[in-house]
Amino acid sequence: MQKASQPAEEDIIDLRQIVAVLRADWKVIVGAVFGAVIIALIYALFLATPIYTATSVVVLDTRKPKVVDLEGMMGDFTGESAELNTEVGVLRSRGLAEKAVDALNLMEDPEFNPTLLPPSFTQRVFSALLPAGEDMEPDPRRIHAAVVSNLLSSISVANVSSSYIFEISVQSEDPEKAALIADKMADLYILSQIETKFEATEQATEWLANRVVELKSELEAAEEKVKAFNAQTTLISPESLTAMEVGLKDLRERREQLAAELTAARARYARLQDAQSPQEKRMAAQDPQLSQIPQTDPDRFAQRYAQIIANANLELARLEDQQAALDASIENMTAQIASQGEDMITLQQLTREAEASRALYEYFLARLKETSAQQGIQQADSRILSSAVIPGAPTAPRKGLILVVALILGLFAGGGFVLVRDALNNGMRTARQLEEETGISVMGQIPSIPAARRQEVLGYMASKPTSMVMEAFRNLRTSVLLSNVDAPPQVIVITSSVPDEGKTTNALGLAINLVGTGKSVLLVEGDIRRNMLGQYFPEAAENKKGLVSVLSGRATLDEVLVQDPQLGVTKIIGETCPVNAADLFLSEAYRHLMEEIRQRFDYIIIDTPPVLVVPDARIIAQQADAVLFTVRWNDTSRSQVQDALQMFETVNQKVSGLILSQVDMQKAQRYGYGGKYGAYAMRYYTN
Repeated sequence: MQKASQPAEEDIIDLRQIVAVLRADWKVIVGAVFGAVIIALIYALFLATPIYTATSVVVLDTRKPKVVDLEGMMGDFTGESAELNTEVGVLRSRGLAEKAVDALNLMEDPEFNPTLLPPSFTQRVFSALLPAGEDMEPDPRRIHAAVVSNLLSSISVANVSSSYIFEISVQSEDPEKAALIADKMADLYILSQIETKFEATEQATEWLANRVVELKSELEAAEEKVKAFNAQTTLISPESLTAMEVGLKDLRERREQLAAELTAARARYARLQDAQSPQEKRMAAQDPQLSQIPQTDPDRFAQRYAQIIANANLELARLEDQQAALDASIENMTAQIASQGEDMITLQQLTREAEASRALYEYFLARLKETSAQQGIQQADSRILSSAVIPGAPTAPRKGLILVVALILGLFAGGGFVLVRDALNNGMRTARQLEEETGISVMGQIPSIPAARRQEVLGYMASKPTSMVMEAFRNLRTSVLLSNVDAPPQVIVITSSVPDEGKTTNALGLAINLVGTGKSVLLVEGDIRRNMLGQYFPEAAENKKGLVSVLSGRATLDEVLVQDPQLGVTKIIGETCPVNAADLFLSEAYRHLMEEIRQRFDYIIIDTPPVLVVPDARIIAQQADAVLFTVRWNDTSRSQVQDALQMFETVNQKVSGLILSQVDMQKAQRYGYGGKYGAYAMRYYTN
């Protein structure tokens, strides 16, 4: 049997189908919610330990007056968000918690030190499993660390939005203890601020004192260098050095003038010596006396000219001596100025170093005095705004929240269980599903019959001819008869894959409705292993002779036929068989019996055993005109249906149609199958 080809569909989530599934199993969801709420109530009322919360409020004071301004050495709070977050971290620090543990002696409190409690069952079992001699003594440091961690887990710190206010909340089983711990944490926080500032001031004072001593020594050494330099060097004042530079400038100017005079004297002396004629000599000498000597007195002229040359030579020698003296003076003064300048630079450098050392020494000395003054007037940056109030009612467990959470969890758990169960469900809920899975048409969908016993099923069919069940059987009858208009089936075999799928009920319903057409109908018990028809007709089962007797030749057909006057159906009831039932249906006697009853009845309906249990149905179907396969609604698995139909294919037997039986119509409508059509159809039925 080949599965019908299906068009490829995209994987989409059908929300309507999910809602339908949840609505169909609403009782499961309600049960889950109810169970969760009951468990939550038991926990909140009887099992949970009441927890009390106390809150102490601390405020940061960012604008307090300062007696001494020590800005730069130790700045105060500015109120920035980073500083506020830092203070929250300080309030929740292990260091502060350790101080609280020691101050309040929480090591002796069983609430924070569970080792003081009697050992639990698990601890006793674990202790018993340890090897003999194993040291079970806990480490005191680990216990202390665990107590600190337990205290931190009970403390919460929050900064009130857009403010400098911190709320320190502590949870405890004892309301007085919660208030005590909250106040102690606030006190320790303020004390830690004072201690921190005091330690910082003390460290700054110590460092400044050492630094002042070092700077004092450096200042004394610098001043000693200045004194020593002044003692070993003859110094002039900057004004005298400036005067010397002015004198040097004058000497250089005189040297330039003298150089010009010397050049002129040398030129005149050279002209006097180069002159030859008396006229040239007068021009070179430019002497009035020489000009008045007549040419007639050459001796006097020569004598006077020689005197002029001698004077010119003397003037040249004098000027050269003056130039040499000026050069010596300039060189000496230049050397003097250079030496005095270097000494002046050295002195200025030493003086500046001494002044810098003095300024640094005086600055640090002033800071030392400020820090020393600050030590005695330290103030905390915070103050307690309000102390903790002993709580009058527990804050945990929050019964309302627990119930709401339990309600939500119950809804999710119940809904999840329903959806998972639906996803894992392997049954068939609609005729379309069954047809798509098998490729065989569904000829009828039979609702479940509201009857507790099998005999009540017949009573319901007889008394409710216009019920939904009987209308479903009429639809089945119509589908079977019209499945082959030219040659309507006469022998109809009804079977299923496993027991309890409603095949016998379907056979009865179909037989009763075929009788309604005015035809003769024979209902044959083909399941001679269980004799299911006998449970519906106990009075007929009293007849000891049945199908086996006919096939074995111990009775005739007329002897085993049982007429039901109320239903109008003729029956052949089964009976206990000492031989294998499959062998009986393979016999010639069974073939002859089928030929005989075909001639006597218009329709023969044979109720056969399940296909997956015994092979009888496949053997009986060889003599049948139609095979109707029953599938129980939302119960029979796909694999069972597939395997059973496959077994029919192995014997080349075609299944004519399927019957979806025992359909729970209310659930089917809640699942979304049938929908409004099912509601409208109820107007036509009388159940």
